[in-house]
Order: sequence, then structure tokens, then C-alpha cells
Amino acid sequence: MTNETIQTIRSRRSCRAYKPEQITNEELEAVLGAGTYAASAMGKQSAKIVVVQDAATREKLSRMNAAIMGKDCDPMYGAPTILVVLADANAKCAVQDGSLVMGNLMLAAASLGLGSCWINRAKEEFESEEGKTLLKKWGIEGEWIGVGHCILGYPAGDPQPAAPRKSDYILKV
Repeated sequence: MTNETIQTIRSRRSCRAYKPEQITNEELEAVLGAGTYAASAMGKQSAKIVVVQDAATREKLSRMNAAIMGKDCDPMYGAPTILVVLADANAKCAVQDGSLVMGNLMLAAASLGLGSCWINRAKEEFESEEGKTLLKKWGIEGEWIGVGHCILGYPAGDPQPAAPRKSDYILKV
């Protein structure tokens, strides 16, 4: 049994090569809206999404992220939009709530034909003094956990097909 939602879930792949042109505001708003409808513990909506589209901030986030890996590269793969997902550090299920937001963002992007990828190391970025300074610059007060970066853009190539699912993925007891 399949429908459009299940097909989107099955066909979504991480995109690691992007065209330079920016996504439209309509596409961005659709993806963001889907993110805000992610399930959250007790309906508390503990996550926050920061939209980064200006080149200087994208480069800064990329540099910070690469430094955590000890590399000199672009871990954001040149994506023109970075959605930073944060979660309230005082929320009981902060990381889970933020992870559900990330999932919704990526599925919504796929449903619109956009490429996306979850980029890790947001936790370390926003634990750093440089990351805390960025949060203050963005007007974000309090204690926040960096959950992930959802990079977005138009794919520069065709996605690879899904790998076969492992045989012991599901255990029925």
C-alpha cells in the first residue's frame, strides 16, 4: 500500500550538490510551515528554526562546522539556504523535538523537488562562544541546543536510488 506521502518518504535522499540559485520564498515558507507542524513532546513546540540565506552567515556556519571536524571544506555543500534547528535546552525532550522538525523539513523539501541534507555538529557549534554570540546577534536568549542544520536548494544532479533495506530492520514479536 502506498500514497504520495509514503512515496515521498521512500524517495527522499540526502543532497550533497546544489545549484547556486536561491529557492523561492514560496518554497521556503512551505518547508518552514511543515517544520512547525512537527510533533513535539506535550505539544510544547520547544524547537526554533533560524533561516540563514545571506552569504556571510552561511560561510561563517560552514567554517565553524568544518573546524569542529578539523577540516578545511564546505560541510554545507554550497547550499544557498541553511535552516538551523535549535531546541530549548530546558525542554524534557529537546533533541527529540528538534529531530522531528528536521525530519519534517527534509520531507517537505523533497515533496517540492528541493534537495536537503541533515548536517550535524550544530550542538558543538552553538556550545562554542562564537555560536553563543551568533544566537545573541539573532536575538535568541536563554539556553539552546543545536540539533542540526537542514541545508536546502535545487539539486545539481539526480539523487542516487535508495539502498536496499536491511533484512533485520523490523522484528515482529
